[in-house]
Amino acid sequence: MERIVDSTGSLDCARDDVKIVRARVVVPMEGDPIENGAVAIEGSKIIGVGRFEEVKAGHGGDVLDLGEQILLPGLINAHCHLDYTLLRDKIPPQKSFTAWIRAINAEKAKLTAKDYIASINEGFAEAQSFGTTTIVNLTAFPELIAEIEEPIRTWWFGELIDVRNPDQAGKIVDRAVELLRSQKHWGLAPHAPFTASAQLFSAASEISSKQNVPLTTHVAESREEMQMFRDAAGPLFDFLKSIGRPMDDCGGNTPLSSLIQRHAVDERWILAHLNELTETDFDLLAHAKSFHIAHCPRSHTFFGHTPFAWPRLRALGLNICLGTDSLASNSSLSLLSEMRELRRKEPSVSPREVVTMATANGARAIGRADSLGRISPGFHADLIAIPSPATAVDAFDAIVAFDGTVRWMMVDGEILSLR
Repeated sequence: MERIVDSTGSLDCARDDVKIVRARVVVPMEGDPIENGAVAIEGSKIIGVGRFEEVKAGHGGDVLDLGEQILLPGLINAHCHLDYTLLRDKIPPQKSFTAWIRAINAEKAKLTAKDYIASINEGFAEAQSFGTTTIVNLTAFPELIAEIEEPIRTWWFGELIDVRNPDQAGKIVDRAVELLRSQKHWGLAPHAPFTASAQLFSAASEISSKQNVPLTTHVAESREEMQMFRDAAGPLFDFLKSIGRPMDDCGGNTPLSSLIQRHAVDERWILAHLNELTETDFDLLAHAKSFHIAHCPRSHTFFGHTPFAWPRLRALGLNICLGTDSLASNSSLSLLSEMRELRRKEPSVSPREVVTMATANGARAIGRADSLGRISPGFHADLIAIPSPATAVDAFDAIVAFDGTVRWMMVDGEILSLR
């Protein structure tokens, strides 16, 4: 006998009891949205997707009817710093990017290990409330991970800086690996070419090759970074020189060319930002190996960066995904808000394309294009549901327009309680 479970009732059933999830619309991210759709789940994996009648006929078991909802893959945040959730509203927009660096350094100096743990836990809860089921989190404190509650699928990237002690690059990388390697998903994040030495980038890349882990870095984020590398001048150049950074890599190169010419930047890499690019950079990108770009639209707005070169980067075939950055330069950890901000700035980006950036493209960036970011047989059952408008509207339009919190989420076939 089939048992129908109403989504407004109790959701404390065992995972194995939830075989079929039905919704008004299912958005699988391949093909068209499915009216009166359903997803069949066995354990942690999706085993079927289609119209409700077809899925029910092909798969036995209980049915969880979500009612007038849109069911879609969980969102994937490709660039975030949960360390700084407690810095929300602490730093107003500054006159320069360098001034912001000074301001965040001052705020970070006030925080204790206990503060950082609270910050990361609070950030997880907030990201989850906006539909994120997978997050790429850069942390400067991998030693704290053991004390963190991890409610969603997490890639922990150890953020690495040796600007004051480049002679310790190898030890810094080895220490991060020692702390991270017990995690299910991890990677390394040389912070940026202006804060991490060439030796540190090389050491991180070597670990990546040996242990098959992804890499990420910030690059070409600000005008001052461009000034520093290309012109050997500007506020960032002066600041870093004043704290003892060797500046012999500055003058003549752009930030991106400095990185690509020194290191093998390939599909292992997620490059965050890429806001400041020259014509020579685009020439370089046209011949560069494939990598991934994490764009953070609202952080971009906060800093007033040069307009993101969305059309040209897309035309080059680069995989562009979305991130929230940190609450030191953003107001929330909502990828839905990032989608709306990108469309506000780039109206040519279709709703479907922007949702893809926060699902399938993010999965590709972390090397999980075959298991995350879509609703497809064999994929992890990472799903979220949002209300379906009463009036007829395109499902992708409705997703991008939704500005509430997500009330239903499943990760690895398990329904999670949301606060």
